[in-house]
Amino acid sequence: MATAQLSATARTETGKGVARKLRFAGQIPGIIYGHARQPQALTINARDFEKLLEHISAENTVIELAVDGRPSRTLIREIQRHPFRRQYLHVDFQELVAGELVTVRIPLVLTGTAVGVRLEGGVLDQPLRDLEIEVDPANMPNRLEVDVTNLNIGESIHVRDLTLPAGVTPLTDIDAAIVVCAAPRAVIEAATAAPAEGAEAPAEPEVIRAKKPDEDDKEA
Repeated sequence: MATAQLSATARTETGKGVARKLRFAGQIPGIIYGHARQPQALTINARDFEKLLEHISAENTVIELAVDGRPSRTLIREIQRHPFRRQYLHVDFQELVAGELVTVRIPLVLTGTAVGVRLEGGVLDQPLRDLEIEVDPANMPNRLEVDVTNLNIGESIHVRDLTLPAGVTPLTDIDAAIVVCAAPRAVIEAATAAPAEGAEAPAEPEVIRAKKPDEDDKEA
């Protein structure tokens, strides 16, 4: 489980005007909520938050959020960004409660070199790059590794094929393909363009017509 630290200040004033003033002063308005607490408005230093995001995966890192010095274990649940400026507008934090399951997305990382790539020049395609799971925060993995070493051309690995850590329940469709080992493009193009070896060219159609009377006289 990846963790990081961040400080915040509780605030009582709310509203759009207050939020604009905070952003102008280099702060980000935010909120913390959870099962056992009332929602609390926060103020976060914009520079500290930007530096934090440079080193973590925001969706699955537990943030030790110190609100006026009082620590809480949280997950970032929403980050609002300005549509065209490089500016964060608002951040939502969810406080974590021991034993209370949460839903997060965990990155899927491929390991090894597929035999189909190594020996046959195949190409790996990874249509699914993260997995949505339900898990106790205490058991939340940083990532899930997918070993592709034994994957041959034409084979694939699906969510149902994963060996998940204890306490992790997948919410993504178990039939979804994570990675596929495909034949090289040149091989596919050649197979579709050239006729199969040994195949005969199609015969010319036979034209059958009745002979004219004068043709019989000529042949006699």
